[in-house]
Amino acid sequence: MTGVDLAYSEGVYVASPIPGWTIAHSRLDLPLSAYDQGFVEWLGDLSRSLGEVQFFASERTVEYHAWALAREGEVLRAYCYVGEQGEIPLFVGDATADEVRIGKGVLGPIPDSADWSDEDADAWFATTPAEGDVMQVAAAWSLDPSTLDDETVTGLYGV
Repeated sequence: MTGVDLAYSEGVYVASPIPGWTIAHSRLDLPLSAYDQGFVEWLGDLSRSLGEVQFFASERTVEYHAWALAREGEVLRAYCYVGEQGEIPLFVGDATADEVRIGKGVLGPIPDSADWSDEDADAWFATTPAEGDVMQVAAAWSLDPSTLDDETVTGLYGV
């Protein structure tokens, strides 16, 4: 089993540096999820130490999809959609040009959708992401981690 496979169950896998980036992967053992209180502060603190930090998450079962970008301690963009609840619990900053081009993550939480027409609902839901959209944002911002061959990329795994 590779570190990526192991990190789906437990722990964190940190891949060897890929030009310009170090990838850390975990399904369960990162300190926070994008919809947790304190996520923005945690990401800002992490980027204060590391410079630029990007966060990407996707979980098909509950349709949890998120991405965030922080530089030098400032969270410039953070977006999270939880499809199971039909909510956007996190929307920080303006949608980036890449999000606008892809057409995902561009609309924030809607306070009251009770009076929506079918067309209104369809238009809003058309901007909510799926797993592949998270990878498109990742590719536009830096690199698509799903394209990495975890058989050839070395790294460290730990709990």
